[in-house]
Parts: sequence; C-alpha cells; structure tokens
Amino acid sequence: MQTATAVLHDIRTHYCAAGSGSAVVFVHGLAEDHRSWRRQQEEFSGHRTYAYDVRGHGASTLGAADGTLEQLRDDLLAFLAEVSGPAVCVGFSLGGTVVLSAAAERPDLVTGVVVLGTSSVVGRRAAEINLQRAEEASDPAALLASLHEDTRMMITSSTVDIDELVARRAATIGDGAGFANAATSMAGIRDTPLTPALAAIEQPVTVIGAEHDALCPRKAADILLEALPHATYLEIPGSGHLMNVDNPDAVTAALRTALG
Repeated sequence: MQTATAVLHDIRTHYCAAGSGSAVVFVHGLAEDHRSWRRQQEEFSGHRTYAYDVRGHGASTLGAADGTLEQLRDDLLAFLAEVSGPAVCVGFSLGGTVVLSAAAERPDLVTGVVVLGTSSVVGRRAAEINLQRAEEASDPAALLASLHEDTRMMITSSTVDIDELVARRAATIGDGAGFANAATSMAGIRDTPLTPALAAIEQPVTVIGAEHDALCPRKAADILLEALPHATYLEIPGSGHLMNVDNPDAVTAALRTALG
C-alpha cells in the first residue's frame, strides 16, 4: 500500500492507494479515517483502490470548512478528478451521503455507487444530536464521553473492545474541529434532504444495511431504494451501525458482490 497527500481545493488530503485495475474510492464515516477500509484494500487487489481521510479527519487538514455536505461532496469530486480518475465510490454513513451527492452531481466521475449504513435525510432528533456533538467537539472530555456512548450503541458484537475502538476514533478526530464540521453537515440534511437528488442517479447503486443498525435502520435504506432508479439491497446480519467492525467478513463479502 502507498500513502500520499494531494492538495485539493483548500486542504491537503491524505490517502492510501493499493492494487491495480478499475478504480474504487472508499469514503469513511464520522470519526473514522482511511484505515477503516484497510481490510478491503488488502483483499480487493484486483482493483486500484483509494481510501482518503475526509476533511479534518486523520491526516487531512480542515481548511476553510463550512459545515456543508456540498463542500464534502466537492472534496470527493476533486479527488476523483485529480487523483483516482472516474471510479466506483463506496461510502459508509457520512461517506455514503457524500458519495450519493457526488453521484448525482457528476455521473462522469462517479461510475457506480455502494453505500453502507447511509441516510439521505435525518429526523429532528438525529439532527439535534449531530449539532450537540458538534458543540461538544471543543471540549475533549465531553467529546470522549459522547464518542463512548455513541460507539457502544453502534456495536452489537460482544468481542469488540469498545474502549480500544473509542480510543482509535478519538485519535482520528484530533482536536474535534473536523468532527464538528462533518456532524454539522449531516445535521443539515434534515432541512435540505438529499432524497430529491437521488432520482438523477442513473448509475447502479448497491445499498447495504445492517440488521441491528439503530442509527440507520431499514427505513433509511427503504427511502434510498424508493428514490434511486437502479438500486439493489444487501444486509449484514448480526451487526450494528459500525458493520465493518461488528461483522467485517460479511461486509467484505457484500462488497465483493457489489463490486464484482
């Protein structure tokens, strides 16, 4: 695997590239970084895979962040235009919403879509929680407590070390500014849902849900499936929201089916 940095818009974007073949770009979720896709990058060597750190996460800089989905979408589009070339894009949670937005905007760059644990609209309570988390991000103790609470709710497997996982997620978001920016962008899709834009996505889309996902339940997947012209559904059994931690074997198998 190769790590590199690209200057895109107002930020330095850190990414990892591996394999050879058709391009696949992975976009992680809130409080994660490119390492959340390491297993898939190792296994999908028949593709040229890229996994980058979202603005303000991991080793990517924050820049002039504006708390909008559109800015995160444009970061992905710049990556596709200047680093990977046109690609199938795979996104988890926050990353899935970014990918769907990019697919609707630039079908010439996003050639196919796979989204995991993804919503195109959030309810009032979810938006309030995201804004609360954004406010807490400047207080390290409050942020760590919230990360622990949220992470525990996202995991169903008894074999996962929650404390270790929380520590890894906390290290990924550093001072919390990038986390706050991304959480604010997700809160924004309550008042400005992405759902109406999904009808413009003619590319094939695979929607992957998790059996016990309390944050993004089957209802969220059904909204996507109803709005997307060409979509199929796969489900990860015995898993909460953080499905690539809870049941990584099933996630890898589902992605293998989706990517072909």
